[in-house]
Amino acid sequence: MFYYLNGIVAETGPNLAVIDCGGVGYGCATTNYTLSQLKKGEKAKLYTYLHVREDIFELYGFASQSELNSFKMLIGVSGVGPKAALAVLSATTPNQLALSIVTGDEKALTAAPGIGKKIAQRIILELKDKLAKEQSSFTVESGAAVGMVQNDKSAEAAAALAVLGYTTQDIAAALKGIDLAGLPLEEIIRQALKKMVR
Repeated sequence: MFYYLNGIVAETGPNLAVIDCGGVGYGCATTNYTLSQLKKGEKAKLYTYLHVREDIFELYGFASQSELNSFKMLIGVSGVGPKAALAVLSATTPNQLALSIVTGDEKALTAAPGIGKKIAQRIILELKDKLAKEQSSFTVESGAAVGMVQNDKSAEAAAALAVLGYTTQDIAAALKGIDLAGLPLEEIIRQALKKMVR
């Protein structure tokens, strides 16, 4: 329904940003990271997700597409609702989240308030399965596009970027020209994300 809100930051509070768009204040539940990007009285653009359920009609807003994609991915995991997804994204960045899933790092997920070991394991298990499918299709479709450097790091970086909702073509283009053999995994992902955000 709403793709994004573009307006003036009217108010901010714990996990809440109010964006004034033409005299109407839209309250968006959000993450600590997004709140850190906002200043009261200044222009802002938030990518939104509308959560509708029986008597609930809540708007969620994020400073970047990758954060929104991570949120959608998290709420797709059974037992993870919007509040839990916000908690995870308030404790970590989208690329750190992707790395945690790829490497099976439960501790990074349980650092979020309200996220116990069982939920963290479920997030990793369900999203790793999704990643495995994305990764195999990426390897088949885009081997040539990544300069035929099919080492573990390139596949893991591709999988982590797929977690954030990027397409196979976007990932192949972003990884092109990055030193896949020489750089650490986190730096490869960071550089690829920079290219895609431009």
